[in-house]
Amino acid sequence: MADCVFCKIVKGEIPSSKIYENERVLAFMDINPVTVGHTLVIPKAHASDLAGMSEVDVAALAEVLRLLAPAVMRAVGARGYNILNNFGAVAGQAVEHVHFHLIPRTSGDGRGYRWLTFDYEKGRAGEIAAAIIAELGG
Repeated sequence: MADCVFCKIVKGEIPSSKIYENERVLAFMDINPVTVGHTLVIPKAHASDLAGMSEVDVAALAEVLRLLAPAVMRAVGARGYNILNNFGAVAGQAVEHVHFHLIPRTSGDGRGYRWLTFDYEKGRAGEIAAAIIAELGG
């Protein structure tokens, strides 16, 4: 996509601090990091969400995340990490190109992480599960 900032990074039109690249995936340092070592992992082929990616690209992206996560942790002395993907503006997606945030975590980093959970009304989880199964063609 011509105006996609991540596509421009892939093409070398915008500089980045690349840390890994293969024929399908690029990983580079986030310019607005949450923690030291915050890395973005993207497919080179433009897609706005996972559903728009080929199975091969999804597998390649997952393999790079598997490879990079422990390397990033060791490099920055982290004890854990978050892997995060946002899809859609309502979920916080700022760049409409699939990207995963690999965020190394250390004890006391002050970043926190807490889901605001709730309980389903009795039987509602089963209804939602059935609706999802139906969407899958099951």
